[in-house]
Amino acid sequence: MSKIGLVSCAKRKLSYPAPASDLYSSVPFKKARRYVEKHCDRWFILSAKHGLLHPDDVIEPYDVTLNTMPAANRRQWAQRVLPEIYTTTNAGDVLVFLAGEKYREYLIPEIEKRGYRIEVPMQGLRSGKQLQWLDKNL
Repeated sequence: MSKIGLVSCAKRKLSYPAPASDLYSSVPFKKARRYVEKHCDRWFILSAKHGLLHPDDVIEPYDVTLNTMPAANRRQWAQRVLPEIYTTTNAGDVLVFLAGEKYREYLIPEIEKRGYRIEVPMQGLRSGKQLQWLDKNL
């Protein structure tokens, strides 16, 4: 059983292609990255454009977010991401979501059906409180 971090992408990005772990340049993303690197065996990025990204995947900057997508599009995104999660993880793994509700809503119910354990350590916290939580747990 592994502990796998899933961090959502961020709006703020570098202006040139880079490994996904470095492309997202916002403070919340950087802190979430540090958290999963410290507390998880492996981690991935939930990208609104690319689906599930390995931190080393080199990608170009983009401007897509699930936060403004209609529910039908978010469902389609989740249906594309679920097989990617299943092929890179194992049932019984603990998936730690450091991602907002729009990134989790259609993933978690399906993942739980497959026998994964889910953790959402910052669930219900506003952005300022999330940063405080991350600072405390780094």
